[in-house]
Amino acid sequence: MKEPSGTAATPPAQDDIAALAKGGRTNFIGFLLRLAARFPFFFIAGRLYGADALGRFASALIIIELAGQFASLGQKRGLAQRLAEETRHPACVVADAMLLSLLVGLVLMLVLLAFPAPMFPSGQYTSIDRLLPLAIIPTALTDIALAALAFRYDVATSVRSRSVVEPWALSIAVGVLYFVVPESGLSIAYLLSMSASAVVALIPLARNYGIPRAWTPQTRVLGNLAAASLPLAAADAVEWGTRKLDIAVLGIFASPTAVGVYYIAQQVASLPQKLKTSFEPILGPVITRNVKEKNYHAIAQQVCQVGFWIIAAQAGVALALGIPGHAVMGLVGPNFTGGTGALAFLLAAEVVAATAVVSEAALIYLARIRNLYVSLVTIAVQAVLTVGGIELVDHLGLPQLYRAAAAAGALMLALGFASIVKSRMLAAILGERINNWRWPLAWAAGPAIMVGAAAKLLPEWLELIVGIPAILGTYGFIIWHRGFGPEDRVLFRKNVAGGAAAGEPA
Repeated sequence: MKEPSGTAATPPAQDDIAALAKGGRTNFIGFLLRLAARFPFFFIAGRLYGADALGRFASALIIIELAGQFASLGQKRGLAQRLAEETRHPACVVADAMLLSLLVGLVLMLVLLAFPAPMFPSGQYTSIDRLLPLAIIPTALTDIALAALAFRYDVATSVRSRSVVEPWALSIAVGVLYFVVPESGLSIAYLLSMSASAVVALIPLARNYGIPRAWTPQTRVLGNLAAASLPLAAADAVEWGTRKLDIAVLGIFASPTAVGVYYIAQQVASLPQKLKTSFEPILGPVITRNVKEKNYHAIAQQVCQVGFWIIAAQAGVALALGIPGHAVMGLVGPNFTGGTGALAFLLAAEVVAATAVVSEAALIYLARIRNLYVSLVTIAVQAVLTVGGIELVDHLGLPQLYRAAAAAGALMLALGFASIVKSRMLAAILGERINNWRWPLAWAAGPAIMVGAAAKLLPEWLELIVGIPAILGTYGFIIWHRGFGPEDRVLFRKNVAGGAAAGEPA
C-alpha cells in the first residue's frame, strides 16, 4: 500500500531520504564554493588570455574530457552496484576498478600524445599544449575514488576535491602562469588542477578502504569487468557528449573567438549543473539497494523527491544568472557579452535536463541498454538541431555569435526530449508516476523575474551585487513557503532520524 505524501515513512525510506538530503546538502555547499572559485577563473582567463586562446583550450578539453570519461568505463555509477553485490573485500573491488581505468587511460593518453591533431582542429598549439593528455589518468582515477567514497556516504571528499582544490588551483595557476608562460598557461594550470584534485581524492580512499590484501590482477576478472561496464561507459560518454557536441560543432563551423565566448557561457551555465551531480554519488547506492529489494515505490519516491529538489535549486540559480546575463558575461570581458543569448538557453537547458538525469540514475540499473538507445537518439537529435540552427543563422545572414545561441537552443530542445522519454520509460518500468514539476516553481519564478527586471535598471556592477542576491532571495522565500512541504524541508534539517519525526516541520 502506498504511503500518502507527508506521512511518516518507514525507517529504511526515512534513512534513504536522510542520506540523500545529507549528500545534497554537503554538495550544495560545494556548489557555492565552486561558484566562488569559478568567477576568478572567468575573469582572469577572459581578460588576460582572451576569447581566441580560450576557444583553442576549449576545443582541446573536449577530447581530453571525453577520453577521461571513457577511461572510467562508467564505473562512477557502476561501482556502487559491484560493491553491493561482490563478496570479496571492498578494497579488492576498488583495486580492480582502478587498475582497469588506469590501463584504458594509459592507452588513450599515449594515442593522443602521438596524434594531437584531434585536440587542436585549428592547428595552433605549443609543445606544452600537447601534454594535455597527461590529465586523462588523474581524471579517471579521481572519478573512481570519489565513487567508492560516495558508496560509504563520504561526499565531503568530493566537495574538497572537485569544488575547492580543483577550481581554486585552476584559478590561481592561470593567473600566475600568465606572467611566466602566457602561451601555455591554460594548459599547465589544467594539468596542475586535475593532479591536485586526484591527490585529495586518493588519500581518503586509502584511509577508508585500506590497502587491498590477497589481491592480484586477473585478466579474466578485468575482462568481465570491462564487458559489464561498456554499456554504462557508452551511456556516460553519450550524456557527456550532449554537453560537448555543441562546442565540437562550433569548432568546425565557427571561429575560435565564437567558440571561446560560447565556452565561457557554458562554464557559467555548468555551475547549476553541479547541483544535479550533487545527488548522484548518494542516489546511486540508495537506488542500488532498492533495486536489489525490488522496492519500486521507494525508487519512484526518491527520483521524484530529488528531481524536485534539483529543479527548484536550478531554476533559482538560472534566474539569478540569466536575467543579469549581459552583466555576468561582461564581467569576463566586453568581447564576451555577445554570448548572453547562448547563456540564457544553456541555463534553461540545465533546468529541463534535471528529470532526465534523475530518471537515468534508476534506468542504468533497470534498463541499461534501453537507456543507452535513448541517449544515442538524444545526441543524434541534438546534432541535427545544432547543424540546422547554424545553417539557419547563416541563411538569415546573422552575426557569427548567433551560431552559439543556435547551438545552445539545440541542446535545450534535445535535453527536453530526453527528459520526457526517460521519465516515461522509468514510470512504465516501476509502475509509478514520475513527475518532478510542481506549480509553485512558476509562482516563485514570476516575482523573481520582476525583481530581476527592476535590477536591470541599475548600473551593471550594482546589477550583479544587488540584483543576483535579490532574485535568489525572492525566489527562495516563495519556494520555501509555497513549494516546500515537510518532506522537502528534510534537505535543510541535519538531525533527521534522531530529531523531529518524519513529516514534522523543521
